[in-house]
Amino acid sequence: MIGIVIPAHNEEACLGVCLVAVIAAARHPALRGEPVRVVVVLDDCDDGSLAVAQAHAVDVLQVQARNVGAARAAGAHHLLQAGARWLAFTDADTVVSPDWLVAQLRLGAQAVCGSVEVRDWSPHGDRGEAVRCHFERHYRDADGHRHIHGANLGVCALAYQRAGGFAPLACSEDVALVEALQRCGATIAWSAAPRVVTSARTHARARGGFGDTLLAMAS
Repeated sequence: MIGIVIPAHNEEACLGVCLVAVIAAARHPALRGEPVRVVVVLDDCDDGSLAVAQAHAVDVLQVQARNVGAARAAGAHHLLQAGARWLAFTDADTVVSPDWLVAQLRLGAQAVCGSVEVRDWSPHGDRGEAVRCHFERHYRDADGHRHIHGANLGVCALAYQRAGGFAPLACSEDVALVEALQRCGATIAWSAAPRVVTSARTHARARGGFGDTLLAMAS
């Protein structure tokens, strides 16, 4: 079984679109019918995220951590207990491509670090075009990149467990996991093949994450 983990803190506005895309990826014919189980980890939500998640064929966990590392770890543990051989991670403000899982698995690595694409820069208002240009100058969306995003990450179950899983970090939990995987000697594919489109929103859920990186570009 393949598992997908999506942490969410008050994400009712975008979670539905995220889940539609994830479920489509889970049904890709190239997976040859292998079961895919999706878990949404609702972290201290007080909006309508629960109702959105319950409207889809996914598992739902509720935690009160306000910590994305702890939320990802809870979702991974849930799926490992259910027998997942591969764990894929994305974010609630991200839309994965239909072949997202297929692209991860085809790389034949123990872990896959994918890149991200931003299409809508309007959250940055008048600075949107400048932020886009700065991002495109400094970001490498191509094979061999060295970016790490929790919004586009995959790892085999054995390597994840050997590395100790996600640490309970409020940000950069994805970087810490990949560094642990490297220390354990895991084979890592740095690939642009698994495609995701993520948000350029200015009100980031995890301080110090991708959203704050874009805000720094705008300053």
